[in-house]
Amino acid sequence: MGSLVGSTAGANRKLKPQGAPPLHWQQLSVLVVEDHSAYRLLLGCLLQKLGLGYELADDGYVGLAAFASRAFDLVISDCQMPFMDGYSMARAIRQHERDNGQRRVPIIALTANLQNDSPQRCRDAGMDAWLLKPLTLEQLHAVLARWLPSKDDAYVAQKAVAPLAGWPTRATLVAMFGSERIVDQLLETLLFEAWEDHRVLRHACLTLNSSLTAERLHRLVGSLVFLGGTGLEASAVKLIEQVQSQGVAAHKVQLELFLARLFVYLEYLSEV
Repeated sequence: MGSLVGSTAGANRKLKPQGAPPLHWQQLSVLVVEDHSAYRLLLGCLLQKLGLGYELADDGYVGLAAFASRAFDLVISDCQMPFMDGYSMARAIRQHERDNGQRRVPIIALTANLQNDSPQRCRDAGMDAWLLKPLTLEQLHAVLARWLPSKDDAYVAQKAVAPLAGWPTRATLVAMFGSERIVDQLLETLLFEAWEDHRVLRHACLTLNSSLTAERLHRLVGSLVFLGGTGLEASAVKLIEQVQSQGVAAHKVQLELFLARLFVYLEYLSEV
């Protein structure tokens, strides 16, 4: 990766006015991951002024789930957050891109302290640039102009939700099980158990409990294959083997990514 480009609020030179944002920015979407509600609101307002679409997430885990569920053109993430910080989320996003052969989406670190959140630490996590709080519209505009895709990039308008490919629909489930009533009963039971397994699995990962992690992954495999192939069950089987032989810590990024993908799938089933 090239050098990490930054922006500071206390720079001696004044930023030159940037002019109106490019028209093609109206086709783009930015994911903002920030646990501070005021900064989420501020970033949303600034992005709206710049004509950009955006989605807000209040921690890295929610941000990772959002990233796994749809296409974004750029990610802005706070570094220090509870549950999953910006560094862990960035590493999981890079793993997701490698696993799925996807283009590299720029990740911009948002920090109030460059001593703790150094450019090198951001770079090591897979981030591309940084913005320093307090943030101004001019600084945000300058960094976005550097990292957002240009008008001629082929993927500018690519917003398909690829993870839904091959997932069961209402029609396929009714055809499989025979009636709407049976489908509703099955989904209610399956989702209740799967959400509980998801909760316990996340706790097991946080506490580095290898046996409980493997056990819940095994339970989830049964739930996932019940409605047909999703691609998640193969990942779960592989993770079971890796966790049993090497422990949770060695596969933390892969487990976080699996949890995020599972969250997206269960949310999808809740709407079927």
